[in-house]
Amino acid sequence: MRMRVLTWVAAFWTAFGGVAAADGPVVVELFTSQGCSSCPPADKILGELAKRDDIIALALHVDYWDYIGWKDKFANPSFTKRQRAYAHAKGGRTIYTPQMIVAGQDHVVGTKPMELMRRIDAHADAAEKVRVSLTRRGNQIEIVARPRGRLPSQIVVQLVTYIPEQTVQIRRGENAGRTLSYHNIVRDWIIVGNWNGQGEYRASLTVASGTPVAVLVQEAGAGPILGAAKSR
Repeated sequence: MRMRVLTWVAAFWTAFGGVAAADGPVVVELFTSQGCSSCPPADKILGELAKRDDIIALALHVDYWDYIGWKDKFANPSFTKRQRAYAHAKGGRTIYTPQMIVAGQDHVVGTKPMELMRRIDAHADAAEKVRVSLTRRGNQIEIVARPRGRLPSQIVVQLVTYIPEQTVQIRRGENAGRTLSYHNIVRDWIIVGNWNGQGEYRASLTVASGTPVAVLVQEAGAGPILGAAKSR
């Protein structure tokens, strides 16, 4: 059954892989866990998304399943906090895995690729509100964000570093005995600064050369992602 599911997922993304963003990339965040038996198909979907230039696919491993027998080596309590913030922004309190958040707005069960594709397409067709550019010179990263219309007055600029791929042998818990591959695993999520949405926003940071990064410009309070860019 598992092989049929994963084969169907791969075929689905091959069929729809040509959809391109009108402006900047669409951000897809997957909240997942190595201790979640329902998560591997969603992890596979994220791996397909990670291949695309028009999508920023990020895997945030949460820690609330660690108690059931396997401690997720990528889990971070701050990622659980981020997921809770998204739930609160929608007026709810329940969090679960696998969950995908598209553009900071749409909540999708991570094992529903057709619904996910519809959400991605909708955001890809919409004009971006902030144009984000990244320039790398050695260990230096220059960030420039330019408004493309009226913006909210409270905006957060964030820098994300991630691991492109890693394979893990799961020895205990719901996925015991499986060897699973994970993609675009978030390592650090840094607040670069706040912006009032007026004029250009500029910042310079030091990041180890060769480290994949993404910059997300987002309305404060777990609001919509207004613009984004990535650099490998």
